[in-house]
Amino acid sequence: MKIYKLSVAVLFLSGSVFYAQEVKKDTISKEKRIEGVVIQGSSSKKTETAVLGEQKKAIIQKQAVSAEEISRKGISNVEQGLTKVTGITTVEGRGLFVRGLEERYNYLLINGLGSPSNNPFQKIIALKQFPTDVVGKLNIYKTFNSNLYGDFAGATFDIETLTIDKPFTKIEFSVGVNTLSTFRNNFKIAEGADGMNGYLGLNSRDRRLPSEIKNSRPNNYRFTADESLSSFKDSWNVDNVKTMPNTSIGFTTAQKVKMGGSGSLGVLFSLNQSNKFEYKDGANNQFRAQGQGSPIENMNYLNRKQYNYETESSVLLGLGYKNKGTNVNLNAIYLQNANNIIEDNFGYKDQRVQNINDGFFRTNQLDISRFLDLQLTASQKINDRNQIKAGASYVINNYSQPDRKIIEGNRSDPTNNGQLLSDGYVQMNYGGNNLIRQYLDVDSRFYGSAFAEYQLSLGEKGDRKEYPIQIALGYNGFTDFRKTSYRFIFGRPKTGFSNPIFVTNVDTPQAIFDESIKNGNLYFQEGSDISQFYSSFYQIINGGYANINFKPNDSWDILVGARYENDMTLIRYSEPSAENKINLDKKNDFFLPSLAVKKALNSKNNLRFSFSKTITRPILIETMPITYINPDNVNIVGNPEIKNSENYNIDLKWEYFPTTKEMFAVNLFAKRIDNAIERSLVASGNATGSTITFYNAKKADLFGVELEGILNLNRISESLHNFTLGANATIMHSNVERSEKQLNMEQPEWFATTGETLRKRGLQGASPYTINADLKYELKNKNNLAHTFSLVYNVSGSKIYATGGAGTDNYYEKPFNQFDFVYQGQLTKNWNLKFAVLNILDSKYKILLGDKNYLPLNLENDNNTLTDYYRGITFNFTVGYTF
Repeated sequence: MKIYKLSVAVLFLSGSVFYAQEVKKDTISKEKRIEGVVIQGSSSKKTETAVLGEQKKAIIQKQAVSAEEISRKGISNVEQGLTKVTGITTVEGRGLFVRGLEERYNYLLINGLGSPSNNPFQKIIALKQFPTDVVGKLNIYKTFNSNLYGDFAGATFDIETLTIDKPFTKIEFSVGVNTLSTFRNNFKIAEGADGMNGYLGLNSRDRRLPSEIKNSRPNNYRFTADESLSSFKDSWNVDNVKTMPNTSIGFTTAQKVKMGGSGSLGVLFSLNQSNKFEYKDGANNQFRAQGQGSPIENMNYLNRKQYNYETESSVLLGLGYKNKGTNVNLNAIYLQNANNIIEDNFGYKDQRVQNINDGFFRTNQLDISRFLDLQLTASQKINDRNQIKAGASYVINNYSQPDRKIIEGNRSDPTNNGQLLSDGYVQMNYGGNNLIRQYLDVDSRFYGSAFAEYQLSLGEKGDRKEYPIQIALGYNGFTDFRKTSYRFIFGRPKTGFSNPIFVTNVDTPQAIFDESIKNGNLYFQEGSDISQFYSSFYQIINGGYANINFKPNDSWDILVGARYENDMTLIRYSEPSAENKINLDKKNDFFLPSLAVKKALNSKNNLRFSFSKTITRPILIETMPITYINPDNVNIVGNPEIKNSENYNIDLKWEYFPTTKEMFAVNLFAKRIDNAIERSLVASGNATGSTITFYNAKKADLFGVELEGILNLNRISESLHNFTLGANATIMHSNVERSEKQLNMEQPEWFATTGETLRKRGLQGASPYTINADLKYELKNKNNLAHTFSLVYNVSGSKIYATGGAGTDNYYEKPFNQFDFVYQGQLTKNWNLKFAVLNILDSKYKILLGDKNYLPLNLENDNNTLTDYYRGITFNFTVGYTF
């Protein structure tokens, strides 16, 4: 940990508490009114001040990002918004970390309803796909209450879609330029992916599994020459383009009409489309320990060049009816993400060091997900003491990697020994793993979620706003059925064919392949394992709960909850070459108590305590019974026998609200996680490649402190009254007790004779510190139009990406310093402008092999980098018009 980074945040927080002791009469009438630019047209309930007031009042520890803050900080998607909250950071391609805990410890709600992931490699939806134009508020629950799902350890996120308070229509257009990716020549993209079909994600239709085998079991089907030419509609060729700026366009309209005497009907429609080019260039290495007396050496030593062309689409249609105590909302949310990836690797793999200068393989991949969520929610206030609410959703959810093509060759010139071919050319022949097509589909057969709750108020209000006793009885649950299909097709040489080496331009090999097919020298044949080509996952969660909220007086608030959750999970799969399916039936009953106590010490100070028991369910890939094969031979192997974690959570928090716009808090927290789930990276059992797999630890203990402050700098000097400083820091320590399976995997075999033991370590994915900070300057012109300038910074400490084994240390994800500048200006009543510079420091993202190995190192160029790359600096310009 770099102490100076922590000391800055701690100094600010401790100093700001000192300044906060200044006593002022901070009545609402004396507060400067925050106008902001509420791009969603939300009401004052969504302002930063209102959200802070809600946080102060709530019995459970709930934080939120308001629509106003979303606008001010130039936040374009939900993931960016959540990283502004204490203890939350985003990690490259692996979702959100809360209090240093991996994404698997989080859960997502949309309008209070459960939501499945649209990607088997992530626990929740990639929230960057969810545009903020339709968001009213982002709620973050970091302590458990029994009306939340029991799958809780880091946080539960609840996305509230926009409520319609007044009619508006808005159009917004954005252009972005990246210093690494924009205007790059020879940017590689799958043939046809840069046209309109690619922009809309429709090019996946040409990459579907061929009809000859689509609806049949694998039987080593051999495609005829005609079928090999006509059934595969997607080409092996790639286009070289000059990248243009990233763009996005959004349209949102909200209309409200009166219905009868007191009712109203609101209609919300939003359509967003964006595209982005991204280029990464860096290491892609692997390491292997080969036993006592032998050093740790490179298994892979590769330079990776990755070209991503990503398009995202979202559509939301919402209808909302209000009439006195009746509220009914119908939402349809559609999200689509298509990422076209060309990845070139140069160097050697599987310790074939002779290929260090000329080894080459390419992956041509499309990741596409489609997510449609249909929701109906309603609430009815029967009278002042009785209220009911209910909701249900149906989700169509599909993810696929269709026709993931892998081509492997060599860059040496066969006619001139020792010389390399010109750039873009490779020598190759048919057979082996030189031509592979992979088809992965994870399809939702059915997903449904529902909740229902009855609320009863008892006692007498007196002169208070609320009844002293509030009781809630409710149900929530979901059903998730999915089928996984994973199939392979190989390019094979004709029997008896001499199979000579040939040279081809790797960007345009299709013509050579077609000619070989016509001549009968090359054919395609399915090579899927008949026992493992599909698996099924069934999960039914039913939860019932009861809450009693007791408020004996104005200063005490006590919430006691109990939740019963029944988990029925069935995984159907086969071991390699097995004839019969295995039915792995997991049935669990969980009793999950919770307690939250808030003591208002005075009008500005709160003291909070909470305790709960929760569980954590694994990500789908962590339990999915397949071996996901990568061309660099770093494969992902799910563990269907992995157990749910059981978590015990304690929080003690002090909050201080000196004004309606300021807040300071200190939160002590501790967790015991039994059967904690961890990622491991170990050598494969077949002596080639590496395996990423997942194990349960015996237990993990975590404890830490969260510090948070929002300070108006006029406390220092009146000349700084336009400045507001916000900062938060999380400092945490974790310790893991390994399970027997982990001990067998991690410790070297010679420990049995030498008596050595493994060193203690922290929880995989747990960061020792997280810091977020932003400095805001706001001014208003003579027309009372606001202009806001913000500097935003966040970083998290070095954390274990994956545990090592057989003599290697763990692999550590190093700190990535994110520093952004955002300008938000209201030019006229209708026109608004945003300008942002993102990733100003242009830090390098990197994962390293640790330096506490049990064997000496003998690495290429003494380089212990597992992977690294730069992201470049991005300049975004956005203009919007609201009418």
